[in-house]
Amino acid sequence: MSSMVHWLDSLLTKGLHIKPEIAGFVNTAIIVTAMIFIAIGINWLIQSLFRWASEHSLKLRKSKWHPFLSKRKLGHHILLLIPGIILYILPYIAFQKGEDIIRILHRADIIYMLIVMVKIGNAMLLAFLDFYSTTDKNRSHPLQGLIQGLQVMLYFVGGIIITAVLIDKSPTVLLTGLGASAAVLMLIFKDSILGFVAGVQLSQNDMVRLGDWIQMPDGSANGNVEEITLNTVKVRNWDNTLTMIPPYTLVTTPFKNWRGMQESGGRRADKCIFIDLNSLEACSQDTMKDIRKSIPLMDSWFRSLPEGHMPCSELTNIQLYRIYIELYLRTNPDVNGALDIIVTQKEATAYGLPIEVYFFTREKAWAVYEKQQSDIFDHLMTIVPEFGLRLYQRP
Repeated sequence: MSSMVHWLDSLLTKGLHIKPEIAGFVNTAIIVTAMIFIAIGINWLIQSLFRWASEHSLKLRKSKWHPFLSKRKLGHHILLLIPGIILYILPYIAFQKGEDIIRILHRADIIYMLIVMVKIGNAMLLAFLDFYSTTDKNRSHPLQGLIQGLQVMLYFVGGIIITAVLIDKSPTVLLTGLGASAAVLMLIFKDSILGFVAGVQLSQNDMVRLGDWIQMPDGSANGNVEEITLNTVKVRNWDNTLTMIPPYTLVTTPFKNWRGMQESGGRRADKCIFIDLNSLEACSQDTMKDIRKSIPLMDSWFRSLPEGHMPCSELTNIQLYRIYIELYLRTNPDVNGALDIIVTQKEATAYGLPIEVYFFTREKAWAVYEKQQSDIFDHLMTIVPEFGLRLYQRP
């Protein structure tokens, strides 16, 4: 290599009659260009061999990590270090020891290597996130916000070190200078810092998972959580609109998470049926016979009573109606009888006597739940006249 350098010097100065200063510059540029082409050629050869090996190696293709590492091109980024190593060695061969060009080339090469290492670190984080997203833990403890925080730190530290190499200063000097402007940096990265801290709190306290149905008190969001990132929680509302919520808003503002209902044995229905107070009366024998004749479920209930257990004179039509509601709910296949079924009389109001009906449907999907509980209350309201009662409706 050194003989080639002398030959180029001789050719440029004597053969082409170029001034020695210009000849030296051209000579250096040609050698540096040649070294870059050598490094690029070696890199192309190694990358080609690597692609062939990864495509034909059954062991690599069977690895559960292979699709994620290939997607993020981790192997490609790692192999980019080889040209950097070559370019670090070649200047010692091409130039005399102690020349300034060696120091300049080494500094440029170190910056290149640092950029590649940042890309390697970023690819590793993203490959891990891709793999983690396929596991069951991702729903309960999403790490996308944490990974994005680590990416910010990686780029920040990498930028500090690259700047330090570029200006030939120690990274600690730059960090010391940045410490004086910490308030400005915190203002710039306020959302990222708050999002990172809030993301950790949301994950550690299991407040929000992917797929959770959440509802904000101001009505800005009411739907399923689709994505949790460093700065936003993406919610797809039931009308298919998207709402972006800062993570720290979920930490500082009360919100409703319907996960408990979704994981339980049913979804609660709780409504009141208002009965006209003027329609309440004690049941006569004729009324009892009519109810038993028209409603088989009540006839079965009367037959199940022990002899003399409940004199007919003590029964009222509202009491029988409440008994019927509970019997109907416990025999309805859409109602989860293993959970609470409560039928109770509330305090009378100017709008009549409220009969509160509290139960859980087996189906929890919104559309199915609304249909089932509506069908149940439709029946309970239409059967009211069978007990000699009237629904209250304000004139």
